[in-house]
Amino acid sequence: MQIILLSGGSGKRLWPLSNEIRSKQFIKIFRKEDGSFESMVQRVVRQIRRADSDAELTIATSKTQLSSIHNQLGDAVGVSIEPCRRDTFPAIAIASSYLHDIRHVERDEAVIVCPVDPYVEDSYFETLKTIAAQVDKGEANLVLMGIEPTYPSDKYGYIIPKKASRIGIVDRFVEKPDKTSAASYIRNGALWNGGVFGYKLGYLLDKTEELLGNSSYSFLYDHYESLQKISFDYAVVEKEPIIQFVRYDGEWKDIGTWNTLTEAMTEQVIGNGILDDTCDNVHILNELDLPILAMGLKDVVISASPDGILVSDKVQSGYIKQYVDKLGQEVKYAEKSWGEYRVLQVDHDSLTAQIVIRAGASMSYHSHQHRDEVWTITSGNGYVVVDGMERKVAPGEVIAVNAGCRHTIRAETEMRMIEVQLGREISAYDKQKFELD
Repeated sequence: MQIILLSGGSGKRLWPLSNEIRSKQFIKIFRKEDGSFESMVQRVVRQIRRADSDAELTIATSKTQLSSIHNQLGDAVGVSIEPCRRDTFPAIAIASSYLHDIRHVERDEAVIVCPVDPYVEDSYFETLKTIAAQVDKGEANLVLMGIEPTYPSDKYGYIIPKKASRIGIVDRFVEKPDKTSAASYIRNGALWNGGVFGYKLGYLLDKTEELLGNSSYSFLYDHYESLQKISFDYAVVEKEPIIQFVRYDGEWKDIGTWNTLTEAMTEQVIGNGILDDTCDNVHILNELDLPILAMGLKDVVISASPDGILVSDKVQSGYIKQYVDKLGQEVKYAEKSWGEYRVLQVDHDSLTAQIVIRAGASMSYHSHQHRDEVWTITSGNGYVVVDGMERKVAPGEVIAVNAGCRHTIRAETEMRMIEVQLGREISAYDKQKFELD
């Protein structure tokens, strides 16, 4: 079974733990049997492997998420990179061409597309196998998952079946009706549209050729920025005369807000935090070293990270995006291919950050034109290279790097250091990479 997991989003609805680089699916909030925590994407991949150990997974994502994917999943999945955001049809089109041209998947093989971050039971992934089997039959070009609703929501689209059945034909779609209308639809057998669907690879490649003019991976990648920005529903689903659905009646949650995320959490406190006995339905998620104490609160979420602190009523937290947009701040925490980067303090002419480099990993060999840097090693051992000169470093050592100097550091063991950037034009874009001999 070929599965494309769509991984996108700006991460603003779960601020301050998510941001432009670290989206919600990479936040580690679910406790595993061994006591450690896993993220939404790790949980979904684990569930897929349990349902079908031979499933081939491809994540369709942006460049900014690439480091997080590799850090959390290693080489267990393929990655189709979107050079920029162009809505769901271009994303699915380039992922499909990646399967055909790079992974050499045959045109008649079934492909399932689903979000990377649903909170579901394992039976959800058994349903994906049923969808794939239905695609193989060739009775319809598209087969969708219809989710049994648990309440009349005005936030989801609805599938209206021609008749009630486990597998059947879609009569029509209704996009986010009001709650009164949603209740009426549900009484008449409507299902939630969870954005899960299957097709034969050749069908999507032909649609890509028809709508975008070319279905080759190299063309789509090179011309991605100029491709038509269009949703998959508008480009394909609304124009398909016969669409089938497969019913899923297990647990399903769209964890897109703090309210729904805390409903799925098994812990009330993650990180350094304490709730007193008078707190009711309160959750703390703290990535800072500073403790958080909550007293006498009800239906509140408290979240803290280097990007900021949120204290909100859970229902009201669903309206966070418009206020985060006003902040306009730079990202202060990011996963890198080599480890983690966390901003500690920003002053007028300096920036101080804590850096963690994984054992065996190294930064790129690079330089900055508008800032000096000072590294202080606090733990771990490794090597530093400055303008081609290499030397070993250990805890307590200080390395000064002037503007224009080429430099990198490689960790033998996990290494932690404090980086102080000095200059009047400190910017994440002030970086030039070089090959290191």
